[in-house]
Amino acid sequence: MTTANPLSTGIPVEEPPRGLVHRRTRRHGALHAQSATGLGFVMLFFSVIVLLPLSAVLVKTTAGGWSGYWRTITNDQTLAALRLTITQALLVTLVNVVMGTLIAWVLVRDRFRGKRILEVLIDVPFALPTIVAGLVLLALYGPKSPIGIDVANTQRAVFLALAFVTLPFVVRTVQPVLEEIDAEVEEAAATLGASRLTTFRRIILPSLLPAITSGAALSFARAISEYGSLVLLSGNLALRTEVASVRILTYVENGNDAAAASVATTLLAIALVVIVSLDLLQRRVARRG
Repeated sequence: MTTANPLSTGIPVEEPPRGLVHRRTRRHGALHAQSATGLGFVMLFFSVIVLLPLSAVLVKTTAGGWSGYWRTITNDQTLAALRLTITQALLVTLVNVVMGTLIAWVLVRDRFRGKRILEVLIDVPFALPTIVAGLVLLALYGPKSPIGIDVANTQRAVFLALAFVTLPFVVRTVQPVLEEIDAEVEEAAATLGASRLTTFRRIILPSLLPAITSGAALSFARAISEYGSLVLLSGNLALRTEVASVRILTYVENGNDAAAASVATTLLAIALVVIVSLDLLQRRVARRG
């Protein structure tokens, strides 16, 4: 079917089939039956695995009221555990951003003997159970250290254990993005007179920033929740080397579930703030770029 175009000189314009218009309208409107079913299944699974447990923790936190929550968080031992956990997690995340990016760069851009072995070793913290990681670190950096370095029962042990279990996150998020960057772009920048530092800062870093922030967020979230690798090496000394996860376990063992939920909720809120902040930082830098 054709109609006259009122904006032209009477040249007939062919109308699209009615069924095509209907299909296009439906595509931009309601979901298809298969899509709706898939979305419903995903939301159900996500709710059972994530939302319901989180809701249960939040409900448990309110059992003691605001006064109970505040009394738990401001307890000297709990406050010291939270302070140690957050500061060490932030410090480890900053180190991972630098060293993880550097390791990813070496793995992608350099060729050397033993490269494949290094690729495998990077993933060892992923494969090892955390309690085994703690045993390994204790054997190497404990009182019977074969290299003469004993950091057991100190805050350095907390940093070491967190660095061991979180390093792969930044490496494995940055590495595939770095592999996709075309080397010809860097060569073109060098041809135009840009230094290596300028090329990295203006061309490579903006491309890597989303991956770096994602790795940093994963690293921080893992660090503040770590338990197994710390139990043997840090000593869990109150007000000195006790971390928040150990403090939560102590509350649970003493039958104080509300206090344990209060500490867990605090860690959750801190993790969300850091993750959202990193995402906003990445978006802001991307807009400027």
